[in-house]
Amino acid sequence: MKTEIKEKLEQLAIKKSIPFCYSCYRQAPTGRCKTCGSDDLMREMPGVGCEWGTDWIIREILSTELTPVNTEEAFEESVRQCYPETVTVAWMEMDTVSVAKEMDPVSWNVAKAEWESQEADEGNIISFDHGSSYYWTSDLEAL
Repeated sequence: MKTEIKEKLEQLAIKKSIPFCYSCYRQAPTGRCKTCGSDDLMREMPGVGCEWGTDWIIREILSTELTPVNTEEAFEESVRQCYPETVTVAWMEMDTVSVAKEMDPVSWNVAKAEWESQEADEGNIISFDHGSSYYWTSDLEAL
């Protein structure tokens, strides 16, 4: 699924950019520079810049049109769905998520990383930068 979405994002990047001859410093919308005849062209995204390839365009599209998943918030919501809202410690009723995060932050971070990995394996979230940021698959498909 990630490959299919990546291919669609590349197609979108090509649609949102224009071939650009850096040697002549001009657009080449036909795919060949009218001045020098080169077909070794960069991609220009008007108002953003020009560079080789489409990865930078995909990053630009993702950053401007989608909001990355707030994994901390999403994991907290997942925990809230699985466990009671409050936990009793002695005579005190406390928020389960707050207790878990504060009492054992290492365990919390390990569990969050496992949740991210599981969500990615199930295809619910996708990362294009090795896990630095994730996007909901449904948002990417809608894009």
